[in-house]
Amino acid sequence: MLEDFLKYQAKTTPHPLGLEIERASGSYLFDTQGKSYLDFVAGVSALPLGHSHPKVVTALKSQIEKYMHVMVYGEFAQAPAVALCKKLVNLLPKSHEVVYLTNSGTEAIEGALKLAKRVTQRSGLVAAHRSYHGSTHGALSLLGYEQQKKSYRPLLPGVRFLHFNAEEDLSQINENTAAVLLETIQGGAGCILPQDDYLKKVKKRCEDKGALLLLDEIQPGFGRTGKMFGFEYFGVAPDIVVMGKALGGGLPIGAFSASKKLMQKLEDQPKLGHITTFGGNPVIATAALTTINEILSTNLIQQIEQKEKIFRKNLKHPMIKSISGKGLMLAPIFESPEIPNLLVHRCIEKGLLLFWLLWEKNAIRISPPLNISEEEIILGCKIIKETLDEI
Repeated sequence: MLEDFLKYQAKTTPHPLGLEIERASGSYLFDTQGKSYLDFVAGVSALPLGHSHPKVVTALKSQIEKYMHVMVYGEFAQAPAVALCKKLVNLLPKSHEVVYLTNSGTEAIEGALKLAKRVTQRSGLVAAHRSYHGSTHGALSLLGYEQQKKSYRPLLPGVRFLHFNAEEDLSQINENTAAVLLETIQGGAGCILPQDDYLKKVKKRCEDKGALLLLDEIQPGFGRTGKMFGFEYFGVAPDIVVMGKALGGGLPIGAFSASKKLMQKLEDQPKLGHITTFGGNPVIATAALTTINEILSTNLIQQIEQKEKIFRKNLKHPMIKSISGKGLMLAPIFESPEIPNLLVHRCIEKGLLLFWLLWEKNAIRISPPLNISEEEIILGCKIIKETLDEI
């Protein structure tokens, strides 16, 4: 299988990890040779309930037997999508009355940017250095890492960048700004949290200049930080929230939410302001709704703070300089990029799956399933420390 993978499937890097996966369950992956891997990545924050959660699998089988795709998004009332949108509205700030379902977080970013430009009738956009919101043309234009996008220029005009947490850069937000797009917690930059009421200050500047604040909750959303949405820690209600990854419980989905007054701008003049064939797919929506209900009906979110403490307690090592992040969105920081490179590969050999961050080369990503056990956390941390001792 690996030979055909390398031959026929387009790759994102010259040297993919290349694990040949046979099955996955709970916090573990199993390769075709039967070797198990404790998963500290969760599909890059996309599996809040771990792999093949039985309630999600059962719900999917039931929905597939009823119907799958029946019509493009927004024309037919389909129970899974309607119930999912209603559930999300009840979890979001009161001003968020409507949800648009998409196929991915990146598509949701694109829709949110279009909506902001349509509402404000402005063209300017502001994002943060070292940000990541996706790789499609619009999202790439707001990606804050020039080396990653310079080969694809020209991109969208009128995009300005500020430094995350730098209050002095808020002057980049002006009367031509349609929207400011920020990750609530900067993931690829090293799991960087906003400091000193930064998001409140950004929101105030947006209000003063008539711009909209868009928060990207694709990674921190749905319990990963210890709250349903990361922005709940910071006392700010964005104008538009963008969601993805964990929402689907392992299946591809995205969504963006706003007030009805804002969202209805996509309905007319012109009609079909944002359209998608498979957005709101009933099978995907079933997985998402089941995932959210399971998170809410258990005490998973309440456990996150304690699990973070266990990680921090068990990841004390001379080579780990600090651990940034919140909840189960963590980034151990090392002195040089060589250490995480060796650590990822050697831990895989020992049956622990780790991964890199996009822009912070001196770090590794730790984003396991929310329902990972305390024993599994301690075991994985033990493997990390033993491996560091050998480097």
